[in-house]
Amino acid sequence: MSMRKLLAVWIAKLAIIAGKVVGKKSSSTPGAIALKICPDLIRRLSSNVTQGIIVTCGTNGKTTTNNLLNSALQKSGYSTVCNSLGANMMGGIATAFADACNLAGKFQADWAVLEIDEASARRVFAYLTPDYMIITNLFRDQLDRYGEIDITMDLLREAINMAGNVKLILNGDDPLTAQFGEGKKAWYYGISEQVLPQIDETKEGRFCAKCGMEQEYHFFHYSQLGDYYCPHCGNRRPHIDFEAKNVNLSDSMKFTINGTPVDVNYRGFYNIYNILAVYSTLSVMGIPTDKFNQLLRDYKPQIGRMEQINLGKPFILNLAKNPAGFNQAIQTVMLDKRKKDVIVAINDLANDGRDVSWLWDVDFEKLSDENLCSLTAAGIRRYDMALRFKYEDIQNVRIASNMRDALLDCMNTNAEVCYVLVNYTALYPTQTAMLELQKEQKAGGNI
Repeated sequence: MSMRKLLAVWIAKLAIIAGKVVGKKSSSTPGAIALKICPDLIRRLSSNVTQGIIVTCGTNGKTTTNNLLNSALQKSGYSTVCNSLGANMMGGIATAFADACNLAGKFQADWAVLEIDEASARRVFAYLTPDYMIITNLFRDQLDRYGEIDITMDLLREAINMAGNVKLILNGDDPLTAQFGEGKKAWYYGISEQVLPQIDETKEGRFCAKCGMEQEYHFFHYSQLGDYYCPHCGNRRPHIDFEAKNVNLSDSMKFTINGTPVDVNYRGFYNIYNILAVYSTLSVMGIPTDKFNQLLRDYKPQIGRMEQINLGKPFILNLAKNPAGFNQAIQTVMLDKRKKDVIVAINDLANDGRDVSWLWDVDFEKLSDENLCSLTAAGIRRYDMALRFKYEDIQNVRIASNMRDALLDCMNTNAEVCYVLVNYTALYPTQTAMLELQKEQKAGGNI
């Protein structure tokens, strides 16, 4: 069987190299091939991790939280293995481990830092047992793959039970996530003050997890996240172990965590939760956080996490793939008071989910204000998006047959900034188009 393991590692490594040669990310397929050769490869390779395994689950924020935590551990002098490209199912986990191996099929790492898809967690946990588990939040996502959110919750609950004595780090502001801590070793993080206008929006978990009655809020941040309580059965937001206060979003992002100042040049209110999750986990692990601000400044976000590319003016690329994610992206766009263009690109390929009915739960009407110069619908479902905008009576809507044309049009407007909001399979082609235009602009001056 050891020869089978070695062969699986070699094949995976060859597949990674071959994929990169032809311009692919090679983040999942090599591992999927390797698992066909050696089905228990993850169990065999994860045994090389000496100090422990940390996993991050949740609908939004997994990649940023996972990679920021990985960077923090590396900065603290630990060796890690991490699926940093966001391939978070069985194939992606196997690829990360195989890629870390030498030609003898061995590696040594202090920590494995793994982002894991919620629906895949129980499959992965059959081959490894996490020591720490972060759950960021739970929202509806890819209805044709996950189904309604209660199915995802059942799958996660099964995975947690498989993980035995795992230490849980949970978003205490999310009633759907916080309930997993009952009867477990759990720590909670949250934002303990009202920050945003209390404008009603779609709430995924508006009903009490215990009694099923509608819960109420002292204040909320977005979707169902906030200081919630149930007037019927008494269920409420748990005691918060790591709380953000003194939030200031006027320039850079400033706040405190248990009194410790944090000051970073990040965009997106939701990033406070990602930062809280990492700070909380490091603290629970007993790893010093005295250089936390420097870590945040040094960290380079993954592709499409409010990624800025200059094309004569800032073009900001952001991945948003479900109602909660899109609503937060829209909120970030509208907090920017510059004149702006917005491009929304939606595909419906297998990795996106074929069902795009969730677009009707996104608060696109908030895009319509005096600072919006143009709104462009792009991607495979561009006509669906244009119709969606029409129902909100948004003016100046364009339809682009390809992303390059959409970008070129926005490069020639009088807007000061352009936001490009895309779902999963539109992300990499959009970044490629942006970088190609940037290269052409630098080479020739005009395009």
